[in-house]
Amino acid sequence: MYQAPFPVYEQERLHALHRLELLDTPSEPVFDSIVRILSKTLEVPICLFSLVDKDRQWFKSSIGLDSKETSREVAFCAHTILDDVPLVIPDARQDARFSDNPLVTGFPGIRFYAGMPITTSSGLAIGTLCAIDTKARAITAEQLSILEDLSTLITREVRSREAAAVTKVYRQVAFEGRTGSDHFKEIFERAGVGIALVTPDGEWVRVNDSFCTIVGYSREELSVLTFQKMTYADDLEKNIYYLNQLAKGEIESYQFEKRYIHKDGNAVWVTLNTSALRGANEHLEGFVSFVSDISQRKEAEAALAQLRLTLESDVEERTHELHLANEMLFRSMVEQSDAQRSLIKREAELAAVIDNAYDAYISIDDTGVVISWNHQAEVLFGWSADEAIGQLMHDLIVPEKSREGHQHGIKQYMVSGQSNVLNKRLEFTAQCRDGGFIPVEVRIKALTSDDRTIFCAFLHDITARKEAEKVREEEARRDALTGLPNRRAFFEVLPQAMARAVRWEKELALLFIDLDGFKGINDHYGHKVGDALLCQVANRLSDNIRKTDSAFRLAGDEFVIILEGLHHGAGSAVKVGEKIVKYISHPVVVDDEVNVTVSASIGFQLYSAANKELTVEQMLNAADQAMYKAKGAGRGRVEML
Repeated sequence: MYQAPFPVYEQERLHALHRLELLDTPSEPVFDSIVRILSKTLEVPICLFSLVDKDRQWFKSSIGLDSKETSREVAFCAHTILDDVPLVIPDARQDARFSDNPLVTGFPGIRFYAGMPITTSSGLAIGTLCAIDTKARAITAEQLSILEDLSTLITREVRSREAAAVTKVYRQVAFEGRTGSDHFKEIFERAGVGIALVTPDGEWVRVNDSFCTIVGYSREELSVLTFQKMTYADDLEKNIYYLNQLAKGEIESYQFEKRYIHKDGNAVWVTLNTSALRGANEHLEGFVSFVSDISQRKEAEAALAQLRLTLESDVEERTHELHLANEMLFRSMVEQSDAQRSLIKREAELAAVIDNAYDAYISIDDTGVVISWNHQAEVLFGWSADEAIGQLMHDLIVPEKSREGHQHGIKQYMVSGQSNVLNKRLEFTAQCRDGGFIPVEVRIKALTSDDRTIFCAFLHDITARKEAEKVREEEARRDALTGLPNRRAFFEVLPQAMARAVRWEKELALLFIDLDGFKGINDHYGHKVGDALLCQVANRLSDNIRKTDSAFRLAGDEFVIILEGLHHGAGSAVKVGEKIVKYISHPVVVDDEVNVTVSASIGFQLYSAANKELTVEQMLNAADQAMYKAKGAGRGRVEML
C-alpha cells in the first residue's frame, strides 16, 4: 500500500494544528452545517472535515461515518495536504496509490474521493474538507467549485480562530509594554523570536536583541530606519495593505511570510505576526511585531522537495548508482574527478536523508553486526550510535526468544540466497534498551556490493496504530446505542461458552428477549424516546445477570443473554428470565416528561454435553422460536420449546 510522505515542514504544521485546539473537541454547528451542505450538494453519502495529526486523521465534523478517526497511514487526506490544489480520485480501485488501501478494499469501500486542503494563515495545511462516495464517479466543474467555496469558509473560520489566539498574546504584550513592567522587559529581551514596537509611520520604537540579530542592525542603526526601507520591494505592498487593514480595525492581527533586507544587502526570510497597539478611545499608538527567521527553511525547501521525490528509489538505487560510478572511474582519467565529486555528493545526501528520516534505519553485515544506526534508531531503541555500531543487532533489539531464528535467517540467505522476510512489510515486536517492547513495521533489503552483502532495514514505530486498531476492534463489537456487545460479539462469544459448558460438564442457557409493544412506543413518541427505552432495557439486563453471564443486543428491540454454569438447568433459566421480565416492565421516564412501559417475552434453549451436537445457529433459532411461543401464550412470559 502506498503511504503519503510527510510534508516538508511537518513539525511546523503539527505545531500550528495543535495551537488551534480543535483536536478531540465536540462537534460545532459552524463546521457541521458546511459538511451537511457539501453532502447534499454533491449527493455523496460521506463528507468530512478532517484534521491530519501526527499518526491519525481525526474528524472534527462528519456525515456518513460513525468512527471519529483513522490511522494516518491509510488516510486519503494525508495525500491532499501535500499540495494546495484539490485532490480528485474518480475511482480508487483504478488508482495505483489507493487500489490496495484498506479503506478501499474494506469498510467503507471508498471509490470516489474529492478533497481540498484547509490551511492556516501561513499556508500550512492542517486538514481537509472532502467528499466520498462508494461508487466511482466524475466531478463536474460546478461541483469542484462548490467544494472549493465551502473549504474557503472553513479556512476562514480556522484562520479567524488562529488570529484570535495570536491576538490574545499580542494584547497581553502590548499591555505589559505600556506599563513598562520588569516582567515585560525580561520577556521582551529574552524572547527567542524577534520583537519590535513600531510607530504608525513605520519607525522602530523598541526592538530586542533577537530582532537585531535577524536583520543585522544595532538598535542605534535601526533608530534612523523605517520598516518600509528595510522591507524587500516585492513584499512591501502586501505588508502595507495588511497594516492599513489593522489600523482601520478591519482585522485584529495578521501573519505572513516576507523578506527584510539584511544589513549585508541580502534578503532574509521571516514569518511576521503583527497586532495594533491602541490607547484610550482606541487611538492607534503603533504596532507590535513578532519576527521568526525562516531563511534556512526557505533555502532548504527546494532541496528537500527534490529529495522527497527521489526517496522512493531507496538505499538500493543509491547503492546501485555508486556501483556504476565506481565502474566509470576505471574508464577514463578525464571522468575520474567528476565521478568522484558525484559520489561524494550522493553519499552526503544519502547520509543526511538516512540520519533525518522519520523511521529508524539500521544496517548490518553478513554476520549480524551493526554498521549503521541513525538518529531515529537512537530515539526509538535507546542505544546511541556509538554504543550500537559494532554490536550484534540481535543482542540490541531482537527479543531473546527470537534471536536464534534471526541468526538462522541470515545464515540461510548467505548459503541459499533465499529468505522469507526480505523486500516485504513485516510487523514484529522489538526490544528496547530499558527492557520494554514496542511493535514495529520493518522493511529489509539485502544489498551486494564488491562481493559484500549488507542487510538494510527501515523500522517504523506502530504503537499508536496498534492501539487504534485495538480500539476499533472493540468498537466494532459494541452496540453504539446501548453500549452492550453487538451481534458480531455474540457470534464470537457463544461458541466459546458452548465449549466451556461441555468441558466443565455444566449447563448453559441462551435467552432470546423481544420487547412487547416497542414498535407502538417508537411510532407514537419518536426515536428519541425509543432509543432511551432501549438503553434503559440494556441497563436492566446488565444489572440483573451475574458477571459470568453476558448480555447482547442483536438488532432493533431484540436482545440475548448467555447464562453459564447453571446448577438447575431450566429452573435457573426461568428464574433469571422472570426476574428480567419483572424489571423490564417497570416504567421508564424520558426527559422528566414521557412515561412509557413495555413488557418482554423470553424464550430460551439449554445446552450441555448431552446435546452438544447443536450448532450456534440451531441454539439461536430454538431460543427465537421459544420466544414466539411466549408471545403466543400471552406475552410477558418465559418459555422453552
